[in-house]
Amino acid sequence: MTFTSITVSELKALQQSESSLELIDVRTPAEFAAVHVGIAQNQPLDQLDVQSIQSARANPEQPLYVICKMGGRSAKACQQFVDANVANIVNVTGGTDAWVEAGYDVARSGKKAMALDRQVRIATGSLVLTGVVVSALIQPAWIGLAIAGFIGGGLVFSGLTDTCGMGMLISKMPWNK
Repeated sequence: MTFTSITVSELKALQQSESSLELIDVRTPAEFAAVHVGIAQNQPLDQLDVQSIQSARANPEQPLYVICKMGGRSAKACQQFVDANVANIVNVTGGTDAWVEAGYDVARSGKKAMALDRQVRIATGSLVLTGVVVSALIQPAWIGLAIAGFIGGGLVFSGLTDTCGMGMLISKMPWNK
């Protein structure tokens, strides 16, 4: 079993013709509150409970559409549904960014939220910068042994497993709730 994908324009056409369309958004609550497709329900990826979502659906036989910022997290969420033997799961490629770019209506809270991937890059860069400063001021060997090794190992692990431990940790921070 696998999931399928559609574009935002295909989703928009379906939205206009189907009143019972089910769409979940797997971004953090802060990202969702800042801007989201009006019919979407927030189900953050780090708290995704596939069985509870499936059992709460009005018609579990109908497709469940999954969206995020650009399509990466929604693909991971779709895979969780597939792994739980849930059929009719559809990833929305391009995500909310493509929806906004296409000029479709969105709901906005007025509050700006920093995307999770930006937070991860800031945290990673801050750790590397701290390592450079510490090595320059205190002990040059620290950069190779501690900070750079930790960051490099984390990035390799993230690439090999297609997970991001720092992203999962940051998504649990209070400002992302």
